Amino acid sequence: MSAPDLTASLDVAPALTWVPRTGSTNVDLVERAAADPDAWPDFSVLVTDTQVSGRGRLDRVWSTPPGSSLATSVLLRPQVPADRFGWIPLMAGLAMTRTVQMLLAGAGMKAIDATLKWPNDVLVRGLKVSGILSELIPGDDLAVVVGAGLNTSMTRDQLPVETATSLAIECRRTYSADTVLSLYLKQLHELYDPFVAAGGDARSSGLIAQVSAACGTLGQAVRVQLPAEDLVGVARGIDADGQLLVQPEGEAVLRSISAGDVTHLRPLADT
Repeated sequence: MSAPDLTASLDVAPALTWVPRTGSTNVDLVERAAADPDAWPDFSVLVTDTQVSGRGRLDRVWSTPPGSSLATSVLLRPQVPADRFGWIPLMAGLAMTRTVQMLLAGAGMKAIDATLKWPNDVLVRGLKVSGILSELIPGDDLAVVVGAGLNTSMTRDQLPVETATSLAIECRRTYSADTVLSLYLKQLHELYDPFVAAGGDARSSGLIAQVSAACGTLGQAVRVQLPAEDLVGVARGIDADGQLLVQPEGEAVLRSISAGDVTHLRPLADT
């Protein structure tokens, strides 16, 4: 199969490689960038519509029928302190949220139905349409590969779980790979450039405010699965490090969550 026309996407990315099929775009890009860093500058992209062994959080396997989704990995080499890298998955999640909102609006649907679930899932009407996974490339010049999987033309029968959805289902139409990819890359660039210019300061770059505004997790009753416990409470905010601030049920002090599986619950009786 020949590569699709990616003219609009090539206007955004300095280097873009389409592969017809792969196990994981993240694995491919990490290996290629580590082997030949000079060939993969900041904001290089590797993309496919057929990924057979993609990985999600906690090493969960993510696989979709051929041609039914878009798997995109972007190599970022931000000249910011390493402890600021934690904002990159949130940034990518926001970029994808805005992409889905634009596609929904263009199809005459409600853009507000698309929200960011902390830290980096995109939901439409509470159903997952996209997920993000970032991986660090160690070395003298730290870099990160941020992978995004988006269900594009998947039908209801092809959905892996009942809690998933796709652009085709929500927008009632299909889009070219270039349309979706170029929108996502543009949104990511518009968030990434101010973040880098601000030295990775999420507050002064406006990133923390923008992520918080799009995050449907905030204000929700949640269950957070942690290694030693399940924490139930209300998500109250996101701190300067990108951590989720949760007020445990029956407590006044907020707890900072840096990582954990978050489930949105029905509102608690005392909230």
